[in-house]
Amino acid sequence: QVQLVESGGGLVQPGGSLRLSCAASGSIFIPNIMDWYRQAPGKQRELVATITSNGRANYADSVKGRFTISRDNFANTVYLQMNSLKPEDTAVYYCHENQWGADYWGKGTLVTVSS
Repeated sequence: QVQLVESGGGLVQPGGSLRLSCAASGSIFIPNIMDWYRQAPGKQRELVATITSNGRANYADSVKGRFTISRDNFANTVYLQMNSLKPEDTAVYYCHENQWGADYWGKGTLVTVSS
């Protein structure tokens, strides 16, 4: 089993920044894919950013240039640096891992962007 625990969410003003962390534990096998998803009020869960074990990253168009995903394979941790936050970024952010066709999810951390 794999356990994913997100942290770093909170309340931030528009234009501010937050860094989310996701710590993975359990039976972690490299290579794997780690991702951040989010689900905003009234919207479907969407993929925000993804990163391979080799560090190749991809982003949703809505966050390109503002968010950066990174990972520390030795610490089994993935990060999401969020800058220039907008109210529409308000969502529960979920960490996700895929390895050998299996999917694992964290319980989410709430990010609220509001003045």
